[in-house]
Amino acid sequence: MTRTEFIKDALAEDIGRGDFSTLASIPKGTQGRALLKIKENGIIAGVALAQDIFHFLEPEAKFELLKKDGDKMTKGEMAFEVTASVHTILQAERLVLNCMQRMSGIATLTHQYVDRIKGYKTKILDTRKTTPLFRMFEKEAVKIGGGVNHRMGLYDMIMLKDNHIDFCGGIRNAIFQTNDYLRSNNLKLDIVIETRSLQDVREVLSVGDVTRIMLDNFKPSDIETALSLINGRFQTEASGGITLSNIVDYARTGVDFISSGAIIHHAVSLDLSLKAQIV
Repeated sequence: MTRTEFIKDALAEDIGRGDFSTLASIPKGTQGRALLKIKENGIIAGVALAQDIFHFLEPEAKFELLKKDGDKMTKGEMAFEVTASVHTILQAERLVLNCMQRMSGIATLTHQYVDRIKGYKTKILDTRKTTPLFRMFEKEAVKIGGGVNHRMGLYDMIMLKDNHIDFCGGIRNAIFQTNDYLRSNNLKLDIVIETRSLQDVREVLSVGDVTRIMLDNFKPSDIETALSLINGRFQTEASGGITLSNIVDYARTGVDFISSGAIIHHAVSLDLSLKAQIV
């Protein structure tokens, strides 16, 4: 789904047969102005998407940026001003707020994770634990907050997780069969393989032919041992049970990446409002 397709479908879902509240009460052609008011502190995200939504409905709408994506925001500040027909403003209002509140919550939480380990080389990754059909914007918010996108979907990276490995008959079979498939289909994709123990790590090392070794639900001390075994041969990723309260312990090990579904699915939407004025 493209950005434009999302906007079109989201507006169609909301407007349906017509915005009868606006059609019934506001004469067509009435011009207005609206300000996006910030009601909580954090990192703002979704400003560019908001502009796209207004311009989808009314290409001539005037959009003045007061904040850009990734800026720190403080309660009481304004993020943008839009001048357009009142019909456009009222039809776009809820979609703009829904998107920006969600994206700002994700960007803010991601920033907290990134800031907590800013003294270490470790990077924060998101996951596929996203909202269906809104993934591209949730992952955009992660980047705005300073994180790094993992794979976008099942199509742009190989990730051999526990179920793949178990159904395949083990680590060795999974790696061999995956590489055979990629060669046969002329595909160039990174391979990430999940390990659940130090013995799994040793087995992956005996086979090779992967890009990254994921250390799932390892204690920091076991990650240190695993990193010593891996010795820089492959990228490394820690996952499972990692929170703001213990993330420094994991980053301190020197692991390349920490993946966290929580930066998206635990994020709380931030409070924003669109205040309209007649021109």
